[in-house]
Parts: sequence; structure tokens; C-alpha cells
Amino acid sequence: MIPEIEQLLNDQITYEAKASAQYLSMASWADTNGYNGVAEFFYMQSEEERLHMTKLVKFINERSGVAIIPAVDKPRNDFDSLIELFEIFLESEEFVTAKINNIIHECLTLKDYNVHNFMQWYVSEQLEEEATARTLLDKLKIIGDDKSGHYLFDRDINTFQATEQA
Repeated sequence: MIPEIEQLLNDQITYEAKASAQYLSMASWADTNGYNGVAEFFYMQSEEERLHMTKLVKFINERSGVAIIPAVDKPRNDFDSLIELFEIFLESEEFVTAKINNIIHECLTLKDYNVHNFMQWYVSEQLEEEATARTLLDKLKIIGDDKSGHYLFDRDINTFQATEQA
């Protein structure tokens, strides 16, 4: 494995681990604030990021690289609103997309087409993640401070996610 690419992949493991921890913290906040649907959404997002991380670990190791499992800083655990949760969600997904795009760029520059091919799955995944984050944030902005709107959003969020993945 090309050392520069291996380092970028290990960095990506860290980003996925941080996102997983942050989403778990967001799920916990939602749970303790009565947003059970939002909590379930972020519990699933946290698990999904952990699976992304694991996929990278296995890929690096299968290619005779050395995957490095990172220590992760304590994620933020206090939020002001549902809108803030989903703004953080979108920012996180945009950050991860930028990092994945950088890996793709370096793969092409260094002619590592095997890793480039592997990373295409992440490119597609990020398109979906960003679209979901934007859509949900847009819905919350329409709802504003309407408590009954928050109730319906919380009730329906996992139905939305299921239809998006279908």
C-alpha cells in the first residue's frame, strides 16, 4: 500500500470514529429531551459511521497496511435545539465528504486505482448522507419553533430515513 494513501485512510478512520461518537452523543441528548425518533435516527447514524470505520480498518489490513484505531476526544453533548443537531449533522457529513474527495484526488495523483475503486462506495454513501442531512434540516427550518411540528418531525423521522434508503 502506498504510504501516503495508507495515512489518508487511517485519518479517515479517525473521522468516521469521531462522527460515530458525536452522533451517539446527539442520540443521547435527543433521548433525554424526549425526542425518541430523533434519538433512534442518530443511534442508527452512529452505528453506520462505526461500520464505515470498520470497513476501512479491514480494507487497510487486507492490503498489508496497518490500520490504526484512534482514541477519540469526548464529543460535544449539549445542544440548544433540534435545528442545531441537524446543522452539526450536515457540517459533519460535508467535512467527511471533503476528506473522501481528497483521498480520491490523491489516489488518482499517485495512480492507486485499487483504493480509488474501493473509495467509490464512500463517495456514493456521502451523496446520500448529505442529501438526507440537508432535507431534514430544511424541514426543521420550515417548522421553526413550532412544538407540534417538532412532535411530528420526531414521530416521522425514521419513516423518512427508511424511504430514503429504499
